[in-house]
Amino acid sequence: MIRQFLLFSVVLLNAFFSTSQNKTTVFIIGDSTAANKLTTAYPETGWGMPFSYFFDQTVEVNNLAKNGRSTRTFLSEGLWDTALSTMKKGDYVLIQFGHNDESKEKVDRYTSPEQYKENLTKFVNEARAKQATPILITPVSRRKFDKDGKAMETHQVYTPLVKEVASKLNVPLIDLDEKSRALYQQFGEENSKLLFLQLQPNEHPNYPDGKVDNTHFSELGARKIAQLVLQEMKSLKLPLAQYVVKPVAKK
Repeated sequence: MIRQFLLFSVVLLNAFFSTSQNKTTVFIIGDSTAANKLTTAYPETGWGMPFSYFFDQTVEVNNLAKNGRSTRTFLSEGLWDTALSTMKKGDYVLIQFGHNDESKEKVDRYTSPEQYKENLTKFVNEARAKQATPILITPVSRRKFDKDGKAMETHQVYTPLVKEVASKLNVPLIDLDEKSRALYQQFGEENSKLLFLQLQPNEHPNYPDGKVDNTHFSELGARKIAQLVLQEMKSLKLPLAQYVVKPVAKK
């Protein structure tokens, strides 16, 4: 009886690992705008959180984006090595950095433009060496409007660098900077606050003093940004798009 139980357990484990290995993994590497959040940060939400629910059971999203990380610190802390250790043929890597790379006042994370391009190139080349598909994403825009109510560019230096690397290496590119600004413009200067972590004092127990944040997203904002990423993946005609969950037919 014990032997039969052990054999049955081995069969189940083999089936589990076989199924796991057959799944396509989508790695998200980046900063706080995409990262998974602790419950103590709620309702702050990274766009990688709702993105993970867009696909059927054949796709697994491994969101390794982390608060405060630049391309430099993502590499130096071994986070990229973590991704590479399980990356396999047929996987995808969504690469979105810039917010922290461009912060000159934060010397612990700042990355020069030249080093930024070198680091993006490293991500792309090493993902391809694993026979995975890298996708470069420009840094998502912060919320900023001019006196005429027009959504302003907030990554004038680092967004073009992503485009330059994508063009040079022939990598699929999602211009999330441009797409997110268009979204804010669509909502308008006042209503676009709903997309971000903006709270009145005592509106939420995690932020008793309130919060005015034009960088990090609310649940609504994260979902809208995730939808933009998904739509661009469809526009690029990436094979991954065929594994998006199909809507249930109405009876």
